[in-house]
Amino acid sequence: QVQVVESGGGLVQPGGSLRLSCAASGIIFGIPIMGWYRQAPGKERELVARITSGGLTNIADSVKGRFTISRDNAKNTVYLQMNRLKPEDTAVYYCNARVVRTVVSGESDYWGQGTQVTVSS
Repeated sequence: QVQVVESGGGLVQPGGSLRLSCAASGIIFGIPIMGWYRQAPGKERELVARITSGGLTNIADSVKGRFTISRDNAKNTVYLQMNRLKPEDTAVYYCNARVVRTVVSGESDYWGQGTQVTVSS
């Protein structure tokens, strides 16, 4: 079994910063991709940013220049540094880990439970 646990959400004023963390644990051979998605009320879940084990990143246009994704492969952990936050960034943020559990298994997606980020004055 694989567990994915996020932390770091909360309430912040517009223009402020937050840092989200996400750690994957369990039987893991490798994690090719880790990423962050978000879902605002009444909207579909959308990609925010993702990063490969080699450090290649894909950042949504809506957050480019404000959010930075990074990871620590040794700790199976991914981070999302969010700066210059806007009210429209308010959403539940979900961590995703695309995991290879054994040397002979394929890839499977695992999700965290989500962490609320609220940007409001």
